[in-house]
Amino acid sequence: MELAYIPSPSRGVLYLGPIPLRGYAFCIIIGVFVAVWLGNRRWIARGGRAGTVADIAVWAVPFGLVGGRLYHVITDYELYFSEGRDWVDAFKIWEGGLGIWGAIALGALGAWIGCRRRGIPMPAYADAVAPGIAFAQAIGRWGNWFNQELYGRETDLPWALRITSSADGRVPGFYHPTFLYESLWCVGVALLVIWADRRFKLGHGRAFALYVAAYCAGRFWIEYMRVDDAHHILGLRLNNWTALVVFLLAVVYMVLSAKKRPGREAVVEPGAAEDATGTETTEADGDKDGGAKTEGKAETEPDDGTEDAVAAGAGETRDEAESAKKS
Repeated sequence: MELAYIPSPSRGVLYLGPIPLRGYAFCIIIGVFVAVWLGNRRWIARGGRAGTVADIAVWAVPFGLVGGRLYHVITDYELYFSEGRDWVDAFKIWEGGLGIWGAIALGALGAWIGCRRRGIPMPAYADAVAPGIAFAQAIGRWGNWFNQELYGRETDLPWALRITSSADGRVPGFYHPTFLYESLWCVGVALLVIWADRRFKLGHGRAFALYVAAYCAGRFWIEYMRVDDAHHILGLRLNNWTALVVFLLAVVYMVLSAKKRPGREAVVEPGAAEDATGTETTEADGDKDGGAKTEGKAETEPDDGTEDAVAAGAGETRDEAESAKKS
């Protein structure tokens, strides 16, 4: 008898009348909002305008979703194009199946287009959104829990994940909750990037490269635990090789970038600094004008009839003195 385990939801979709509410989709949407919110705060702190991250995300997010789906369909083509399969299922993104490697690759292309349209350096934008992307992945992984997918080997640990579905070849039982392992790892990656960025003032894409390297390190051992079908090369799953290659590329980039362009970008968004300076100048001018008006008022305040009254009083006193002398 199992005393403790992580239960799986009985179903991954609820219906609001005829409208399906899918847990997988909700996790993706919430993750995107968190990434944009945090990225916006970091972008403003770096000297950018509010709203810029969201504007560029309009390009990056759709590209990322398409890229993630393409990577999954290409690397697991037999799920959609083999005998007995329906190729239309390749478009059913709500049923799960997004490859992070394709999502980051095409998402970066979309972000590059958005940055280019606004004249923003792509590496600076990538540094700002890096922790948010990690948090988004942490939230998005819970979509796999709703779908009862991508779990690890069988285990009797107290935090084992109980799989109850038998669809698509699943065998009900207790397995390593690799979705949870990756979710927690991504939270750690996000916190690491935030700390390192504050401590070492990372710039020119190095914060993003740190996120990529740290994520790949965790993805390598988590991927090694999974038991879902995957292509193998020299005994390793394809995603293991991908994580290893991308990890090395990220580390090389950090080293070369630090030597070639140390420090941070002085300006991350053209015009943002001028806007802030212009606002301060306007306020200062307003204070200056107010001071001038006050000084002017102070100079003219004596001319309020007081001097005339004093002169008239003096004249009357003089007339009375002369009258008294004559009498």
